[in-house]
Amino acid sequence: MVFSSLDYLIIGLYFIVNISIVIYVSTKSENRNNFFLGGRKLPWYIAGTSMVATTFAADTPLAVTELVAENGIAGNWLWWNMLFGGTMTVFFFARLWRRAGILTDAEFVAIRYSGKSAKFLRAFRSIYIGIFMNVIVMAWVNLAMLKIIKVMFPNLNFFGINEFNFLGINLDAHFLTLIALLFFVAIYSSLSGLKGIAITDSFQFIMAMTGSIVLAIFTLNHYEIGGIEGLKEKLPDWVFNFIPSIDTENGESSNAGLFKMSITAFVAYLGVQWWASWYPGAEPGGGGYIAQRMMSAKNEKHSIIATLWFQIAHFAIRPWPWIIVALSALVLYPNESDKGATYVMIIRDLLPSGLLGLLMAAFFAAYMSTIASQTVWGTSYIINDLLEPILKKKREEKFYIKISRLTTFLLMILSLIVTTQFTKISDAWKFILVCSGGIGIVLILRWFWWRINAWSEISAMIAPYFIYPFFKFNLTFESSLIIIVFWSIFVSMLVTFLTKPTDEKKLMSFYKKMHIGGILWKKISDKMPEVKSDKNYRYLFINWFFSCLMIMFILFGTGKIIFGEISTGSIFLALAFISGNVVFFVMKKI
Repeated sequence: MVFSSLDYLIIGLYFIVNISIVIYVSTKSENRNNFFLGGRKLPWYIAGTSMVATTFAADTPLAVTELVAENGIAGNWLWWNMLFGGTMTVFFFARLWRRAGILTDAEFVAIRYSGKSAKFLRAFRSIYIGIFMNVIVMAWVNLAMLKIIKVMFPNLNFFGINEFNFLGINLDAHFLTLIALLFFVAIYSSLSGLKGIAITDSFQFIMAMTGSIVLAIFTLNHYEIGGIEGLKEKLPDWVFNFIPSIDTENGESSNAGLFKMSITAFVAYLGVQWWASWYPGAEPGGGGYIAQRMMSAKNEKHSIIATLWFQIAHFAIRPWPWIIVALSALVLYPNESDKGATYVMIIRDLLPSGLLGLLMAAFFAAYMSTIASQTVWGTSYIINDLLEPILKKKREEKFYIKISRLTTFLLMILSLIVTTQFTKISDAWKFILVCSGGIGIVLILRWFWWRINAWSEISAMIAPYFIYPFFKFNLTFESSLIIIVFWSIFVSMLVTFLTKPTDEKKLMSFYKKMHIGGILWKKISDKMPEVKSDKNYRYLFINWFFSCLMIMFILFGTGKIIFGEISTGSIFLALAFISGNVVFFVMKKI
């Protein structure tokens, strides 16, 4: 593999387009509303595509390759299960986030809770989520990009430097290249804010998806693969199953010719994880950079459609090019121990000049869109929910914008430090899923039940850490997740009833603004008969159900057609069309 002048030209053009967008948008971020939310004027297709691009990180196709290598296509249910929580967010929460009129999801605390506990929670969330969790996420994305750089450029030197030692840490040329990439992202994200990032996200998503599709087609046509039929001949049948079986005896296994998910794993992934754990891009009830995009939409309708488009693209459209390449990697590199790296090896070993540059630019796009969103989102927490409440004197917006731009660089530096401490990407995301277990139910109920207070959230966030050390080395990830989730729920509900409720004036102010409705707000709504509450919740449940069906039918239908089962695939797509029409018809009644 040798990068040609054409490859470098394509990569260079990619960076030029990015910086051109930044220059165009940078002059318009004169206040925090513009910097963090794009002036709340983003159309659904920009806001939604930005959500998709942000969740399409450099590590994503590598992670999918690992799942497919271990458990076949059905292994993807380890993340496909988040579809249920994602579609719930579309219809129950997207409009509420837009209606709230807040700058960050952490600011929700200020309009929903009262007292010193609310002030503490807002500051705690800004540090815990905006810095601690955020930097861990950035670190695992950095780690994936570092792996890609090492595979693609094994003999790299950075302007003549092979490595040097900094504060006892050995930094090689690959790590220095990663630092340069981060510096570039820090510049354009600090200059343009969310609007610039959302627009560059759309360009980067097109780049990344184009690269993924081109790679899948080129790999399938390689003589060692022989197309779909050749792929099916060279791999066992169980690899192509879309649904795992449930093993009541031996736990998870794929050795018997079929991915068998233990009952514990089935309950953990399909019955618990999607509503119980906080995870970037799949927060129960929305949150993080997803909520940021919802709040940046033109209005509630655009917020709903943007989030629905995100779910469709994220779960139904995006995975298949990765899966095709992952299956091909099993044929081409059957003995490679690092299965995730085989995705990059295919790029390195199979692609000709021009396409090599396109795929490298696609990886840069996937990486940069995620890092840019994470930094601006984390910065919004630090500035809006930590710094401003601390400052007693009111400052001009220009002051906050300057500090915001500086903070983006500081978050980048922190992420680099944390990156040096991780060796496996899975270590990071398993830690986040388990240690956020149980917070999901509180994040959902705080919208629909007046009795949830600031202490409910605080206790749910810290409860997992009291028992996590006892289970980490003695139980499987799935068993630990289930136990910690129900422990956290028990603790948070106990704390809820042992502490005082939110001040009634604050609850009435919140209800007047949000007019959510529902039986769990009856104590408050009965005192405010003049407020017209939201109704027709049955339509929200109908749309939640049929949107899940629609997306799964698109996913399965597309897959069946790819693998030559045209009739079955067509039936699935027809059912998706019917389900989509139900969603469209019912949405008019909401």
